[in-house]
Amino acid sequence: MKMKKKYVPVLSIAGSDSSGGAGIQADLKSFSALGCYGMTVLTATTAQNTKGVRGIHGIPVGHIIDQLDAILDDIPPKAIKIGMLDRPEVVEALANRLKNFSIPIVFDPVMVATSGDRLIQEETIASIKEYLMPIATLLTPNLDEAALLCGFEVNSFDLMKKAGKKLFDLNNQAILIKGGHLDNEVIQDLLILKHGESFVFENSKITSKNVHGTGCSLSSAIAAELAKGEVLQEAVLKARNYIFQAILLGRSVQIGHGNGPLNHFFNPQKQIINEVE
Repeated sequence: MKMKKKYVPVLSIAGSDSSGGAGIQADLKSFSALGCYGMTVLTATTAQNTKGVRGIHGIPVGHIIDQLDAILDDIPPKAIKIGMLDRPEVVEALANRLKNFSIPIVFDPVMVATSGDRLIQEETIASIKEYLMPIATLLTPNLDEAALLCGFEVNSFDLMKKAGKKLFDLNNQAILIKGGHLDNEVIQDLLILKHGESFVFENSKITSKNVHGTGCSLSSAIAAELAKGEVLQEAVLKARNYIFQAILLGRSVQIGHGNGPLNHFFNPQKQIINEVE
């Protein structure tokens, strides 16, 4: 029997960044750089550049679900990354559609842009906690997002552990709290798994203005590694190494006049093609 060949499909459900550094655009770049076949469901468009967000336009909920159904019916992804969801009705519709699928879901609760601009409505947070966090394989908040979800400031590693415990009560699979916003020379990210297991990932902090879209790129890189068959802890490790190099090798490049993007394609992998029966 002749073997069929297939790409490794990964889906991003997120908003668009018109400047190309974050959101859907960063996700597609990360998927491609790591050898996967990227697909998208667009939840919103933003008018933004490296200096900030000028406006957000939500895609109608019905059309979001139509996009998702078109993908699920024809090219089922090996993993899903979810990013910016700006309205409660979007959160509920997506969670209702995805809750019965056994596909790894990496949820990056995008709430605050690198520029400091808020990207999410207040009432959306409650819907995220109730409907989406319980079905996510991994939640990847930064410190600002963890604070919004927990209701208290998260500005130390001890508070990261406290926030992780609280968030784990809402998502009983895995939490990765990113400590990049702490004023430390060493970045510490905390991964909490089932049964109380936890792991701390460390790397030296890179001084660079080009960190726009770091969270989007990390979560999509984790999704790509899961799609390729890595276990969660190893997927996080490989994704973090990819992001470290993308920041390091993009810090001297100037795009725009504000917070520039990473160098996603510093060493792109060839597109992975698997043989299947």
